Amino acid sequence: MPLHPDQQTLPAFADLRPQTVLSALDAVGLRGDGRLLQLNSYENRVFRVMLEDGGAVAAKVYRPGRWSDAQVLEEHRFMDELLRAEVPVLAALPLELTPDAPADAAVAGEPPTLLHWPSEPDSAATAVGPAPGASLRIAASPWLGGRDPSVETPQSFERLGRLIGRVHAVGHRAGFRHRSTLSAARGWEAIETLLALDVIDPALRAGWASAARRAMGAVQDAFEAAAGREGLRTLRLHGDAHRGNLLETDEVLHLVDFDDACTGPAMQDLWLFLDGRDGHSRREQFDALLRGYEDFAEFDDAEKRLVEPLRTLRMLRHSAWIALRWHDPAFPLAFAGFGTPNHWAEQTTLLEEQAWRMGQPSTP
Repeated sequence: MPLHPDQQTLPAFADLRPQTVLSALDAVGLRGDGRLLQLNSYENRVFRVMLEDGGAVAAKVYRPGRWSDAQVLEEHRFMDELLRAEVPVLAALPLELTPDAPADAAVAGEPPTLLHWPSEPDSAATAVGPAPGASLRIAASPWLGGRDPSVETPQSFERLGRLIGRVHAVGHRAGFRHRSTLSAARGWEAIETLLALDVIDPALRAGWASAARRAMGAVQDAFEAAAGREGLRTLRLHGDAHRGNLLETDEVLHLVDFDDACTGPAMQDLWLFLDGRDGHSRREQFDALLRGYEDFAEFDDAEKRLVEPLRTLRMLRHSAWIALRWHDPAFPLAFAGFGTPNHWAEQTTLLEEQAWRMGQPSTP
């Protein structure tokens, strides 16, 4: 079944006011001093909030309708499990309502890490939002200043591999019950979604659909080949591990933003770090990653054939994600070229190239 357009974008979320965030945090004892900075984030709304006690937190307001409470809390429990295993992540803080918190505010989870905060009384229903009174969902984590780490040398790739290996060593211990699973089915779903939303230029629709289905056929074959007789090994993943989700402070490398945590093959948390300009340099990077990774977790070499299939899935899912979020005013501004004939012509060419690559001998 195709996904559906974002029908859950509340006015209180799309036009979130700083005072709403400050009031919500105040209700769980995180008293801001008035200084608040909105950070770059399309899917959710994320803020750095300075506190009266001199500290700071990162406040994350979840997009309504994307994840259920059970899925969000499972993300939080995974991060807490990693933190208890001394893996450098920023887990959600436990929250407790103050005595003067509004009666319709609530916290969820064991321990409670998710705040349900009432939408503002003057929020009006729209064609793309539910009725007034629905709550926003907010989590807070410690604020950690730092810098984007340099990942260029074999030693830096080994260090990165050790971090992901430590995450996966914990990820193997149990499974998700509520989070999504990364599989070829998600690519087929993205194709159906884009066709159902009718966002593709009519003159290019047939060519794009043909290229997308051909590429997804190759993805399906690659996943089945990697699975072999015993099935594809899966585990709990970060799900969107790339350089933008790394933070280094005091010479410690942290992995942040587990919003896309899912079940899937280990390669999903490795391939996005490979940016070599040719096959040789990418192999060197991957070999260095694995040297560090295998200090903590085993890697199935059959997954090496999944790099281009995973890249193809990401391309298709990214297009579907933009189309589904087009009602959010931030998306037309950020992706102005989306939906133009040039955009779909380029996407068709890229998908044709992906189908060709997946028919070639695999290299990481």
